[in-house]
Amino acid sequence: MAHYDLTTDQLKEMAPRLRAGDTVSLTGVIYTARDAAHKRIVAAMDAGEALPFELDGAAIYYAGPTPAKPGQVIGSVGPTTSGRMDPFAPRLLDAGLCCMIGKGVRSQAVQDAMARNGAVYMVAIGGAGAVKAASIKRVEVIAYEDLGCESVKRLTVEGFSAIVSQDHVGGNLYTQGVAQYKR
Repeated sequence: MAHYDLTTDQLKEMAPRLRAGDTVSLTGVIYTARDAAHKRIVAAMDAGEALPFELDGAAIYYAGPTPAKPGQVIGSVGPTTSGRMDPFAPRLLDAGLCCMIGKGVRSQAVQDAMARNGAVYMVAIGGAGAVKAASIKRVEVIAYEDLGCESVKRLTVEGFSAIVSQDHVGGNLYTQGVAQYKR
């Protein structure tokens, strides 16, 4: 297990090198999107419409930030359950998405798409949304404003920490942790 300080511009190149258990500190741009936004993104892909952001090399954080309090850039921004995005994730991965950040186990279809595309899935600690907010320096709603907290946002982050939970070669902290516990 290793620690990496990466810019989000490095993710596409580095994702295939990351392994389950590695820790990562990200600086750059990540996007928020949850299930309603994913449904719209895939519908836009099907219709041949422009997407809210370039998927190739992108990182999506499965979060719906709360409104910012006075003097803050963003409110609490903890991860949501990633499995809700599983019906859409393989399509986005095949279109170039290289990093997903959330919490919880992913489906075999997502793992297969990660393997095909050299992508990575990271987890952020649930319940630590206020702490995560400190690493977010700028927020801009870029699509689907009618979804409120679930709109697609462009986050500029600095030192955003996450743990690689599943890698493209089959490493999976969820299965490894259970196996280790059973010993």
